[in-house]
Amino acid sequence: MAINTSGFGAYDIRGIYPDSINQELAYRVGRVFPEIFNAKKVAVGHDIRLSGPTIFDALARGLTEADCDVFDIGQCGTEMIYFATGFHDFDGGIMITASHNPKEYNGMKFVRKGVRPVSPKTGLLDIKAAVENETRDWSFRKATGTVYRIDIQPDYIKRLLSYVDIKNLKPLKVVINSGNGSAGPIINELEKFLPFEIIKVHNNGNGYFPNGVPNPLLPDARHETAKAVIDNGAVCGIAFDGDFDRCFLFDEQGSFIEGYYMVGLLAEAFLKKNRGEKIIHDPRAIWNTIDIAETFGGTPIMCRSGHNYMKDTLRAENAIYGGEMASHHYFRDFYFCDSGMIPWLLILELLSNTDQTLSQLMADRIAKYPVSGEINTKVPSVDKVKEIMLKIEKIYGAAGKVNYVDGLSVDFPTWRFNLRGSQTEPYIRLNVESRGDKALMENKRDELLAIIRA
Repeated sequence: MAINTSGFGAYDIRGIYPDSINQELAYRVGRVFPEIFNAKKVAVGHDIRLSGPTIFDALARGLTEADCDVFDIGQCGTEMIYFATGFHDFDGGIMITASHNPKEYNGMKFVRKGVRPVSPKTGLLDIKAAVENETRDWSFRKATGTVYRIDIQPDYIKRLLSYVDIKNLKPLKVVINSGNGSAGPIINELEKFLPFEIIKVHNNGNGYFPNGVPNPLLPDARHETAKAVIDNGAVCGIAFDGDFDRCFLFDEQGSFIEGYYMVGLLAEAFLKKNRGEKIIHDPRAIWNTIDIAETFGGTPIMCRSGHNYMKDTLRAENAIYGGEMASHHYFRDFYFCDSGMIPWLLILELLSNTDQTLSQLMADRIAKYPVSGEINTKVPSVDKVKEIMLKIEKIYGAAGKVNYVDGLSVDFPTWRFNLRGSQTEPYIRLNVESRGDKALMENKRDELLAIIRA
């Protein structure tokens, strides 16, 4: 039968179940993954979505028929697949998830041996081509691999806790909103070892997402966390997306903190303990991160956005930490992978060792380097993105310092901007920042948007 591969994207497979993500696709992926990556042992898990177990069964059947053993870690977050693959030195890992997408979606994320990402250049297109091959015999074969159920949670929790000095943590009150995703069981387990008073919001997993899509990047998805922080007098709020590979931060006043400033906070947290280390950051907004890294004796290194690029650069530079303003945070001692659980632990350790509130810590940084936040404009085609970029470069490039690390960045002495096309959606994305001049940032933001949207 013909297979629908429209869900293959820049980094993973993602689509609506059962239209583009279904048992047939999962089975075929399972059949071809071991031969493409020479895999004999693969970790597999799924998030809270209702179709997860069904997709798991089909994927596991394909893997075992391809003479591959499956190590089932059950319901989990994406980072737990990374951990399982690295900790047990498996040949690969597959996470069944659609992250922050609505409930009708599902998908798959992949890593190969060494917990290295699978990108279009390192096997994703090979999976797609093999799955589409209708000359291949896809008929049932006797399984020669075995499915093993393993519990990685104790070792995973131990690794998370290794990032903080528990003795020096204060009994802070914190709100944590799991969004009815997969984070709840991990929060419950971490709570046993930490002195924090945790106010839990939507902590029980529910694949119907009865309280809305777990995507705190959407302003409509933030108000419950913010309200709970204020109502309970918490020092901060944490909210997760569905597979908790990202966490989002709120200060004690319930204000949402841009991911960009979280990168600076985490850079500070690491460099206070590890002076001289390298910090990787993306090109969208940079001055705050560079300032903090250099102030605390670190070396900032710019890298193109996207988890494949960030992880590869982290490895190449042996950097201790890397962060993107989209709230993906990467850690050398977590197999150079991203985690949504490690950041909030580090932030609360930082708060335990200061007399300032989170809003006070942020106020200075926000005033020093005001940013627009990422502003998306929908475009009809990739060609239109290129046309807009060329137009903007022609207007601003001659007077500023231009680089093309990720899209178009132009720096001036007192302000800068980055303009880039989305890897996964028909959008052009703008970020503007200035040196201590919010009015200038807003003026340039509006000026650029007028040109882009014309």
